[in-house]
Amino acid sequence: MLTVLAPGPRTTVQDTGRPGWAGIGVTRSGAADRPSAALANRLVGNPGSAAVLEVTAGGLRVRAGRALLVALTGAPAPTDVDGRAAPWNAPLPLPAGAVLTLGTPSAGLRSYLAVRGGIDVPEVLGSRSTDTLSGLGPAPLRAGDRLPVGPPGADQPVVDVAPVAPPGRPVVLRVLPGPRRDWLAPEAWAALTTAEWTVAPASDRVGLRLAGPALVRAREGELASEGLVPGALQVPPDGAPVLFLVDHPVTGGYPVLAVVVTDDLPAAGQVRPGDVLRFRA
Repeated sequence: MLTVLAPGPRTTVQDTGRPGWAGIGVTRSGAADRPSAALANRLVGNPGSAAVLEVTAGGLRVRAGRALLVALTGAPAPTDVDGRAAPWNAPLPLPAGAVLTLGTPSAGLRSYLAVRGGIDVPEVLGSRSTDTLSGLGPAPLRAGDRLPVGPPGADQPVVDVAPVAPPGRPVVLRVLPGPRRDWLAPEAWAALTTAEWTVAPASDRVGLRLAGPALVRAREGELASEGLVPGALQVPPDGAPVLFLVDHPVTGGYPVLAVVVTDDLPAAGQVRPGDVLRFRA
């Protein structure tokens, strides 16, 4: 087992999510930066679907109950094992009783800790992911939690270190026109794709609230609720857009001006309050 000594601001269990349940109001959820979570699993020889820990803004401290092989990816943070510096994006042996400590990331927001065998908490609707909007899955970690680790698979990790480029700044996200672009004034699209947007403090795995020029509506009234997808940019009446992430609601009633290209969503999952975003058509 892994014993949680300190969870940091927020640490959750995540995997590839629970697709296929939107019809009953359950979003997919899963890791906000899926490529980083998948890399962590590959580095320890896990299948890509194995559950990992998603660490928001660092601060995690865990103790190994037995000798384990772990890997850290995502937002890079100062890391040590019993006071000795530990590598990033590489397999890391963790002796029995050793304490792994993560500091605050220097760039990005979410780091991923994979353990060979995977975090073996019970599944809910086929996934071990924590959905922070619905409350499905395990609760966010607390000090004293003990996390079971599954048996290691047959495949042995063969990579010493993975070359990962540091995240670029500012983050640029590609967008496609949304289904309700006509509900916004023509200049709203130009404002979205030329202005700089600052991530507001009231942002999380559900979505990013963005501060910038007000996006003006062209039509009055309200829409009936419509389906939402990750990456949808919804514009409330105040004109300040919200970019929905992995724990988004499955429906919403405000017009969706644009949708972020799926391949760019992991980068959106790594921005932190105060960071600057740009959108490119």
